[in-house]
Amino acid sequence: MRIRIVDAFTDRPFAGNPAGVLLLDAFPGDPWLQNVALEVNHAETAFAHPLPAGGDADWALRWFTPVTEVAMCGHATLAAAHVLHTTGAHEGPVRFATRSGVLVATPGEDGAVVLDFPTAPLTAVDVPEGVAKALGTRPLTAFDTGPDIGDLLVEVADERTVHALRPDLKALTAYSERGVIATARAENPALGYDFVSRCFFPNVGIDEDPVTGSAHTALAPYWSERLGRTALTGLQASPRSGRVRTELRGGRTLLSGRAVTVIEGDLLV
Repeated sequence: MRIRIVDAFTDRPFAGNPAGVLLLDAFPGDPWLQNVALEVNHAETAFAHPLPAGGDADWALRWFTPVTEVAMCGHATLAAAHVLHTTGAHEGPVRFATRSGVLVATPGEDGAVVLDFPTAPLTAVDVPEGVAKALGTRPLTAFDTGPDIGDLLVEVADERTVHALRPDLKALTAYSERGVIATARAENPALGYDFVSRCFFPNVGIDEDPVTGSAHTALAPYWSERLGRTALTGLQASPRSGRVRTELRGGRTLLSGRAVTVIEGDLLV
């Protein structure tokens, strides 16, 4: 079967967030899926297979990190949609059946793909004792992002603080199911982004995720309320970096980005 590595939320190779993508006839056993994801060893590997016509979804989709299956992943969904569209396996909007419900990916005229995801429910919480030490800075606010994402979202002092973070990843594992999203307002919106973030997910085997679509379903409502606009652009300031355009539509968040296939080959097992 063909296996592809796709850089998502970028328009150039070796940037954004890489994901493995395999199109299957059906899902094999979970151990096989997990072993393939470990072998690929990127933040996520997406596995998809077609569903019978006439249903609520067109393809079934699952996502695995090198160590576990996750309930939601934006960049690997974008990567899977990119492969379906560029290979001709599916035309037009594609409806994915996932653990987070039906997620729709629509190709745009500009070459981007628009993902329709559920907006994360944000619940304000007290900043947990020890987070400041683990993160390396004292958060201004803290929010639980709900069960689908399972992160602690924290705002820090400014964009420079986000760039400078060097957290104690082992210590961060105590504060959420998946990890911690650190964010701040953009210092200079004229550069084309409204807020900046970094995502640390040691609980699922990802020290720092390069560009996280699912995190932006929490970042979008957080910053839309503060900035007074429903359409925003986020910069994820990892070493690979990438931008995610967001549009808040009540209970749904639209995430837009491009993708580039960088490797294609045969899986022999």
